[in-house]
Amino acid sequence: MTQLVVENLRLEYPAARGGKPYLALSEANLAVESGEFVTIVGPSGCGKSTLLMLIASLLRATNGTVKLNGKEVAAPGPDRALVFQDFALLPWRTVLKNVEIGLELQRVPVARRRDIARKYIEMVGLSAFEMHYPHQLSGGMRQRVGIARALSVDPEVLLMDEPFGALDAQIRQVMGLELLHIWERDRKTILFVTHDIDEAIYLADRIVVMSASPGRVIREIKVELPRPRGLAIRTSPEFNIYRETLWNLLEEQVRASGSWAAAKATGDR
Repeated sequence: MTQLVVENLRLEYPAARGGKPYLALSEANLAVESGEFVTIVGPSGCGKSTLLMLIASLLRATNGTVKLNGKEVAAPGPDRALVFQDFALLPWRTVLKNVEIGLELQRVPVARRRDIARKYIEMVGLSAFEMHYPHQLSGGMRQRVGIARALSVDPEVLLMDEPFGALDAQIRQVMGLELLHIWERDRKTILFVTHDIDEAIYLADRIVVMSASPGRVIREIKVELPRPRGLAIRTSPEFNIYRETLWNLLEEQVRASGSWAAAKATGDR
């Protein structure tokens, strides 16, 4: 069943003084099935994060619509939860209190929200740390808190904006595996923005490729690797075919974006 529909979504920022209007997103279209795990890739600055912000109604589109279960959404709500790259935890609140924030805003009674928060803290493997503060946690643990907080409000769609981008490569892979375990248990619809090609393939049912700025959807790739997926699948011939296909698509867009020289200099594929 189609759950989320993005139709002709466009975002143009007004001209700054003496400048020109900036078109960030151009006629983006996307349909997502209930329970589907969709990853979104594209060159830097192509509007991937902007697309998530528009779906979350944290930005207002210039044109176009976002529909959830057939109804247009125009304001933030608990049906969509956003997980950020920078964790966005409140440093003066414990793990438990951070996870409870959304439930507090929904005026869930104290005992009930405590039970719900602890359920998701246990789900992400942090029950022993519920009274710790963010500065006492590793980066991977802080990101788990962010995921638990998002899940605690029981959203229909989980929006994840490069949630593992600040983690080192080893922890990033482990977190990807943990996220898949959570998704397989909970089957939330997930839209996941990433710059990492392997991560995009490993996690997804489907990969959405966006063009260089102004961003629009130019290709969708169905990932037909078996589930459940372990880390070993990243070395399989089938995985490598997806990797090469995706890299060839992105190379053209990176060149078009003008960032090819920088990507080449840093070895970023």
